[in-house]
Amino acid sequence: MVQAEEISVATVNNGDMIIMQKLSKAWEEETGNTINWVVLEENVLRERVTTDIATGGGQFDVMTIGGYEAPIWGKAGWLTPVDDLGDDYDYGDLLEPIKAGLTVDGKLYAVPFYTESSFTLYRKDLFEAAGIEMPEQPTYDQIKDYAEKLTDKSKNQYGICLRGKPGWGENMAFLGTMVNTYGGRWFDMDWKPQLDSEPWKRAITDYVDLMTKYGPPGATANGFNENQTLFASGQCAMWIDATSAAGRVYDPKQSQVADKVAFARAPVEDTPAGSSWSWSWNLAIPKSTQKAEVAKSFLKWATSKEYVKMVGESEGWVAVPPGTRKSTYALTEYQEAAPFAATVLDAILSADPSKPTKDPVPYTGVQFVAIPEFQGIGTFVGQQISSALAGQQTVDAVLDAAQAQVTRDMTRAGYIK
Repeated sequence: MVQAEEISVATVNNGDMIIMQKLSKAWEEETGNTINWVVLEENVLRERVTTDIATGGGQFDVMTIGGYEAPIWGKAGWLTPVDDLGDDYDYGDLLEPIKAGLTVDGKLYAVPFYTESSFTLYRKDLFEAAGIEMPEQPTYDQIKDYAEKLTDKSKNQYGICLRGKPGWGENMAFLGTMVNTYGGRWFDMDWKPQLDSEPWKRAITDYVDLMTKYGPPGATANGFNENQTLFASGQCAMWIDATSAAGRVYDPKQSQVADKVAFARAPVEDTPAGSSWSWSWNLAIPKSTQKAEVAKSFLKWATSKEYVKMVGESEGWVAVPPGTRKSTYALTEYQEAAPFAATVLDAILSADPSKPTKDPVPYTGVQFVAIPEFQGIGTFVGQQISSALAGQQTVDAVLDAAQAQVTRDMTRAGYIK
């Protein structure tokens, strides 16, 4: 009989993880082990786990980390591989693009807890009234056309809402996918930045044009949460953003337009490559833990098919963690409860972090670049583009400045020889 242990689990304070914390009593009873929960706001969680893992602090036995950190930390030797959770874990049931993003040199360094992609939400009532039909996957040219027809500023009705708040995980999450589908990329195969290339200029010009003419005022302050509020209160005809918004805008308790919402895939332009993003929240085990076997037992439980069913039965089927397992989407109960399930699954499966762009690139990640320097680089570029959206500088000027700065950063970091 193995002696019972207490493990420390660091996680983010969002709804899916609060449910995990609540239901984990079942794992504790089944195994005799206990959990010390450290539940933090996202920015604080990132800071705490990054410091702990980089210093080998050993404060946590299980960490909740993003699809950005997992391959970087795995490659650095900071994480314990999790390929050995057993045949009954059914690794083949995990969605392939998500699993690929957590794998380095054939080893899996984290298991997905839930995943999101991006898609187009729109107001079917406004489309019908204007005599427009949204295709299954619109082009950005069509989005521009629809936005013009559906903008009525006298009614506070804007044709489109998009992220304008600067940050690698805010405006650049959306803009990364827009640049990809316009045929652009962050770096060429020699790590030379491509920020002043034609695809970047076209994509960012179209974005600024769309938002200036048909978007809400003060858009440089709007991130995911602000746009969700605008959309749910009826002020946006279209919104291109995270699939995790689906459950909220569909919920009449949180959305004034719950019965008027429909979904399409994220728009494309020159190429489908990288047109919808791929983000996952994952559970990982730091190398510094002394309790790897107990930690693996918890990982296996919290990301299993059985856990998905437990959430559905106790919290309601619309609350199950999306985007990790094929079997979730085969559940009749989930299909009936979540009319957006198939659209979300299509979006997640179409995002391939290992082939995020039309032209070859030396990095993985669709809307981010999986290198440690990207947080700083992505945020700087986001600030530049935000100043173009505010009308303070031209698109060409901000992209030229971004190209120069990122070239300096990548040279200093040793990527450019």
